[in-house]
Amino acid sequence: MQQIAELERRITAALERIGRGVEGLSAGNPDAGGGGAEGDRAELARLGEALDEERMANAQLNERLRVVREKDHETEAALTARLATSGSQLEAYGAELTRLRRTVIQLNGELGKLREAAASGVAEPQLINRAMLAELEAMRASRASEAAELADIVAALNPLLEEARADA
Repeated sequence: MQQIAELERRITAALERIGRGVEGLSAGNPDAGGGGAEGDRAELARLGEALDEERMANAQLNERLRVVREKDHETEAALTARLATSGSQLEAYGAELTRLRRTVIQLNGELGKLREAAASGVAEPQLINRAMLAELEAMRASRASEAAELADIVAALNPLLEEARADA
């Protein structure tokens, strides 16, 4: 940014010098052009070269600015895609968490019924089966949650692995 400010200052100074030279030439001031027609031509050539240099510097600045803007747009697009991915992952986690909570509630209910039956001295096989099924469902939900988390970790590591392979 400091380079851009310095180049802008130089362009402004060159344009002011050119303006003073043109004003001096149009007013017929012999001191402005260096004295006489030969001095005027030399001054005009020098000013033309200065103007060309400043135009080139301005073109370089514009190119740098274009490159910076392109990088900014690319970064913004990458962050937007990453945000969308994170949002979908968060939704998936929410769904898995809801499923896990429902299963735990169901498991607690079945275990409560099983405790009541055991306390009364009656062993009901259907209560044992439902409790086992609820526990199995809780394990499946937990496993699905862990698998989703593992998939996210792998997805986060893949770009790092690709970058390491490219560097090697």
